[in-house]
Amino acid sequence: MSEQVVLQVETRSETGKGAVRRIRASGKIPGNVYGHGSESLAVQADELQFRALISRISAENTLIDLKVGDADPKQVLIREIQRHPYRSTILHVDFFEITAGEKIRVDVPVRLEGNPIGVRNGGILQVIRYELEVECLPKDIPSSFRADISGMQIGDSLHIGDLDTGDVMVLEDDSLTVCTVVHPKVVAVEGAEEEEEMAELGEMVEPEVITARGDDGESEDE
Repeated sequence: MSEQVVLQVETRSETGKGAVRRIRASGKIPGNVYGHGSESLAVQADELQFRALISRISAENTLIDLKVGDADPKQVLIREIQRHPYRSTILHVDFFEITAGEKIRVDVPVRLEGNPIGVRNGGILQVIRYELEVECLPKDIPSSFRADISGMQIGDSLHIGDLDTGDVMVLEDDSLTVCTVVHPKVVAVEGAEEEEEMAELGEMVEPEVITARGDDGESEDE
């Protein structure tokens, strides 16, 4: 089960780019809380406390008791953390309020344990999927799916169906590969083919420039 944690936030009345810049300058992170059938609530969190929180939890699937002022805690998940494109600044965070008896979809990380025999014999471990999308009740959210891969030989693959996922519904096909151990020559050939394809494409097209955000990395609408 995911760790249950608490985060204290405050409501905020100011919105807009100027307001959120002042909030960040004061050591706070602007955010919003939203959920099914409820209006979005503008909040702000202490930056140091929030950074400490996300450094010790799996932000994608950990339930949080969000204390908004003196009100009763809201049970939420972190839905999005917006970061500055080249600084360490956290620009904004979205919290999604959940209902105890309502199933939700979350991403659960896959933790691979052990050093495969095939890797010790010169092979290379290729990880295809680092997390899986699941649907379950909030109380049943797993912290991770763990798999011992120490016995994998060169040529072996681990599939979603090989994982112990308990009663949680995984929304991906059991036959899809999680990881595989391959001979290093396979990786070398694939790499050479990709470089050749990229060189050919470089002669045909120009790079696309995306300018959806301003120079400071912030959305135009906050």
